[in-house]
Amino acid sequence: MTAALNIRPASTDAPTTPVLEIGNLAVGYRGSDGFHRVVHDVSLLVRPGEVVALVGESGSGKTTTAQAVIGLLAENGRLEAGTVRLNGTDIAGWSQRQLDTIRGRKISLIPQDPTSSLNPVKTIGAQVAEVLQIHRQGSRTEIDARVVELLARVGLSQPELRARQYPHELSGGMRQRVLIAIAIALRPALIIADEPTSALDVTVQKRILDLIDELRREDGTAVLLVTHDLGVAADRANHIVVLKGGRIQEQGPTSEVLGSPRSEYTRKLLADAPSLGKIRSTPRARSPRVSGSDDAIVVENLVQDFSVHGRREAFRAVDDVSFTVQRGTTHAIVGESGSGKTTTARGIVGFQRPTSGRILVDGVDVTTLRGENLRRFRKTIQLVYQNPFASLDPRQTIFQIVEEPLLNFDPVPREDRARKVHAILERVGLPQSILTRKPRALSGGQRQRVAIARALVLDPQVLVLDEAVSALDVTVQAQILELLEELQQALGLTYLFISHDLAVVRQISDTVSVLHNGRQVDSGRVEDVFLRPGSAYTRELISAIPGQRNANQS
Repeated sequence: MTAALNIRPASTDAPTTPVLEIGNLAVGYRGSDGFHRVVHDVSLLVRPGEVVALVGESGSGKTTTAQAVIGLLAENGRLEAGTVRLNGTDIAGWSQRQLDTIRGRKISLIPQDPTSSLNPVKTIGAQVAEVLQIHRQGSRTEIDARVVELLARVGLSQPELRARQYPHELSGGMRQRVLIAIAIALRPALIIADEPTSALDVTVQKRILDLIDELRREDGTAVLLVTHDLGVAADRANHIVVLKGGRIQEQGPTSEVLGSPRSEYTRKLLADAPSLGKIRSTPRARSPRVSGSDDAIVVENLVQDFSVHGRREAFRAVDDVSFTVQRGTTHAIVGESGSGKTTTARGIVGFQRPTSGRILVDGVDVTTLRGENLRRFRKTIQLVYQNPFASLDPRQTIFQIVEEPLLNFDPVPREDRARKVHAILERVGLPQSILTRKPRALSGGQRQRVAIARALVLDPQVLVLDEAVSALDVTVQAQILELLEELQQALGLTYLFISHDLAVVRQISDTVSVLHNGRQVDSGRVEDVFLRPGSAYTRELISAIPGQRNANQS
């Protein structure tokens, strides 16, 4: 018989027993080539009312550690050694049936992806009610009332309406609030938040993290925060645990880890984090990288309407946007989901014809091009997509992927194509040995270098980078940004950088346009916009950049 758990909502001034105590944890996975240990001898404490951040890159073991705590490892995963004590009781050896009695009631999980974590065919209310029904928390009427109360508690407007809606009818931020409502329904002592905001816009991210903070303060709940974002950890955690390769590199109070990191790996993470690296000083002024005043891109009074089924009026996605990009410089278009930034970029690349306005790229009016002229124009401007895992054909070798653009235009002899592929691969810092491999054999950073090589093989003048580093870990992101800087200096490239990450934009861009609901609310040199934002929306975006709390206090 397993001892009953005595876990109550914690308060910051009550018991000293840690809510969670992990001791010498070891976890492994069985693969086709045997069993591999991926978490080695991990030990940490989470006390009542405390936030402990597990920080590391992909493959560091942070999510595996969190899954082991709540007993949700993949089928081929196994907790090999160590203890997991929840309020003093070791639950490491518990069966799934035993763990079911405490999941939701004593320990809850806020998963990473709100899109895949909710059942698309069940209403929001039914999904929140489920955890209450499993633990028999009242009659149907009482549970229905509690569902509405919980949806209101996490800040959803019209909670009665939301309870009747389905996940696809809610935004990403609203869906993440639903997951938080489920997690807090039974006032657990411990919440595991696994990258709870990584897919969200910066202002939505701040609101979600504020909400978790508020709930923690009110109920004394302990939080194990899994994140790759050191800026988020700096703002929100009392204690940071840095993982690499399944091993703890260092851990301690947040101020100590960030202020005096002991391990080389932590120092590298800090150096590569754009939100922390630039927040301690004002954005540096940047001068144009090339002489002259000619503009590579000119956008004048751009308007883009889309017809909507069932509506007489068109939806205006871009409303009177204008800006210029000087040759050899980087212009960023920033904004949240639905701001019109990607729609603007698609018009510049020639993927869609604007409703009105003018777009000049290298002196050519894109809006007048048709057929063969439009196809040939695309040699001048190339696009690098957000996700290197989805933008490369998994059936092709790396050589075929990079060579393909050369086959789409004027005939190039095979020997010349091979020479060009080899040269551009070397230019982006990839070994020739990968040419026979397929994308699945490459890391995320290597895949994005391949995507950049494919874009450059036609010798374009302009690269449009659509969230091109947002899917990458911080150190890989830093490497790609450094590569882009080197390529721009060497080749005189002009970049149009589409992003929701203002910390990265501040680091690499010369000029910026801020879009909100399709309208341009700020535009100019990066240092001017960041130091003297002209709109309340831009000020809100800048204030939401993670990592500023710690910096302002230091």
